[in-house]
Amino acid sequence: MSIGRKSWAIAEGYLPPGTENLGHAFRSHEAACLLNPNDQPAHVKITIFFADRDPAGPYSITVPARRTSHMRFDDLKDPEPIPRATDYSSVIESDVPIVVQHTRLDSRRAELALLSTIAFPGPE
Repeated sequence: MSIGRKSWAIAEGYLPPGTENLGHAFRSHEAACLLNPNDQPAHVKITIFFADRDPAGPYSITVPARRTSHMRFDDLKDPEPIPRATDYSSVIESDVPIVVQHTRLDSRRAELALLSTIAFPGPE
């Protein structure tokens, strides 16, 4: 049984500013939760798209076989960090089928807000 797709898109992206002093665990962030149910590693490339400039990336992530990785967008540094307070979208491509879920933690207010949704799968 095959689970997942090789291409995914997350059209909504935003790293809220002003929480950098809260420490890594409580800093506002977005994450792509990558599930690799395969018997071989998934080599994943992420390209970030912006409204007013050329795309950034690709960023490279390897998810080991039969494992998951919760990749935070604010941890991506190479080839460049993703700027805060900037709208962006992402395209995620893998060499084997994976499942992608998108999550945002917005900790700008005392009531921590968490949003989560499945990414849009590309064609089979």
